[in-house]
Amino acid sequence: MARFELKLPKMGESVAEATITNWLKEVGDAIEADEAVLEIATDKVDSEVPSEVSGILVEKLFGKDDLVQVGQTIAIIETEGGDVTPVVSEAEAPAEVAAVEKTVDAAKESVATSDYSESDKFFSPLVKNIAKEEGVSVAELELIAGTGKDGRVTKSDILEYVKNKGNQSVAAPVKAIETPDSVQTSAPVAQKAAPVSLSGGDEIVEMDRMRKLIAGYMVASVQTSAHVQSFIEVDVTNIVKWREKNKLAFEKREGEKLTYTPIFMEAVAKAIKDYPGMNISVDGDFIIKKKNINLGMAASLPNGNLIVPVIKNADQLNLVGMAKAVNDLGGRAKAGKLKPDDTQGGTYTVTNVGTFGSVFGTPILNQPQVGILALGAIRKMPAVIETPEGDFIGIRQKMFLSHSYDHRVVDGALGGSFVKRVAEYLEAFDVNRDV
Repeated sequence: MARFELKLPKMGESVAEATITNWLKEVGDAIEADEAVLEIATDKVDSEVPSEVSGILVEKLFGKDDLVQVGQTIAIIETEGGDVTPVVSEAEAPAEVAAVEKTVDAAKESVATSDYSESDKFFSPLVKNIAKEEGVSVAELELIAGTGKDGRVTKSDILEYVKNKGNQSVAAPVKAIETPDSVQTSAPVAQKAAPVSLSGGDEIVEMDRMRKLIAGYMVASVQTSAHVQSFIEVDVTNIVKWREKNKLAFEKREGEKLTYTPIFMEAVAKAIKDYPGMNISVDGDFIIKKKNINLGMAASLPNGNLIVPVIKNADQLNLVGMAKAVNDLGGRAKAGKLKPDDTQGGTYTVTNVGTFGSVFGTPILNQPQVGILALGAIRKMPAVIETPEGDFIGIRQKMFLSHSYDHRVVDGALGGSFVKRVAEYLEAFDVNRDV
């Protein structure tokens, strides 16, 4: 018999840790190779960890809701063969691994540093990670005077606090707590009581983990950026005719369904090349001009929540490549198979509110991006058609584009010109274009 270490796999360059949300196997259960053993969650996506070998689960090293670092052993599987990863004893473990485990154990001992979701304030994942590693409680974190936008705690703030923690002569600045008699006391951690139905007939359901994250992101985005919108109506009759004419041949040849989304994404990518001022992000008082055009695409998850997978280097894809990327990411989102890297690196986002019948919408920015475009429903509308012989009324296929942008760095001229350029590309679509 041999023992195999099941480790938390690398999930992407920007992902260093994950939370165990559910064990699918219990100690003593048989496991087949490639069978899922547990479910994990990052701050973006949920996924499963499969076993690389067949055997029996003999030990679980972490429990539900524990935070695990990439590369850490999370379970031991006993196998029949001998060609497996040997279990390293604590005495033989490298110093750096021991140090990581010591930090994790310390974090487990303090309930206050294991979870910051009980706080009403928004803290970035980086700040929370530093706080956990340094043993900073929720109460301490809430009292740090943030120097970021709207008093948000930044990386520099938490590092300065940790540096001066325990030094009475040089204390990090904290916010004063006002009491009725102007006496400063330590602030207790507020415990949120579950709401009670007064009528007795209301159903009270706690938000799931991802909905809590989405709620936090949305509130933080509105608090961070000055949202403003521009709307424009677009005639997409040529696009509708072209798609109806070519969708069957396209699917037969490429093995992919041809939806409107890749056509719209292609137009957005072209417009961003024309107006690179929309392809930026904001970091404090600095503007970061993005080199690549990575388009986020709002998609539905199996539980009804939304997620934004990213089409990398979208401006380099032709329509076939764009259709394959859209279908792949959308399909894996619905199946819950997205990887953390699939949602990283977006520079601009598109959301299709028309899917739900909405004519237009006012979407919230996907921070730290400065623009998001909502695609409205395509409808048959009476319209004035200009011809050399005169004007007449005809039936046209039309839709609204709703552009939300960050007015801190994007003025109305740029925001309006950008969405107008998207409309121009869509209206100029060649109905005789090859598939």
